[in-house]
Amino acid sequence: MILSIDENTHLTARLRKQKRRRALFLVNSLVFLGLAVGLVLFTLSDQIRFFYTPSDLMTKVVSPSDYFRLGGMVKKGSLEHLGGGRLRFSLTDASTKVTVLFTGLRPLPDLFAEGQGVVAEGRLDHGVFVADRLLAKHDETYMPRAMAKALKQRGERENEGKMAQKTDRGEGLQ
Repeated sequence: MILSIDENTHLTARLRKQKRRRALFLVNSLVFLGLAVGLVLFTLSDQIRFFYTPSDLMTKVVSPSDYFRLGGMVKKGSLEHLGGGRLRFSLTDASTKVTVLFTGLRPLPDLFAEGQGVVAEGRLDHGVFVADRLLAKHDETYMPRAMAKALKQRGERENEGKMAQKTDRGEGLQ
C-alpha cells in the first residue's frame, strides 16, 4: 500500500496527537495521584502517634508541643499516688528512666502495676513526661477477673482462673 504524501502527513500528525494525549493523560494522572497521597498524609498527620522508649528520648529532639507515646516498664518502688487521680512513677527500659506524671480522667488499666509494661501518651515538659492516657501491656495468658470468676464457678479451666488472679494483682507477667 502506497500512501500519498498528503495521507502520510495526515497519519503522522494523527499519531503525534495520540502520543501527546497519552503523555498529557499520564502527567495529569501522576499529578492527581501525588495530590491525593499528599492530602491523605496531611490529614492523618494529627492521628500518627510516635512510640519512643526512655533511651530514645535521650537521643532524639522532642519539642514540648509533640504528642507521642512513651513505652517501657514501671520501675518497682517508684509508683506514687498524688491524689485527685494523679500518679507519678518512673518508666524504664533497663538503661534509662523517665519520670511520668499521669493526670487523667480515664480509670487506670487493670494491669497497671509496678514491674509491668505500660505505654503512656502525652508530652515532655522540662524532662518530665506528662501523660493523659495509660495503656497497659499484657501477654496472651491474661484473662479479665470477671471471666476467670465465671469460669471458676462453672468449674472450667481452674488453672486459667488462677492465672487471671495473678495478673490482676500484677504477678505472673514478665
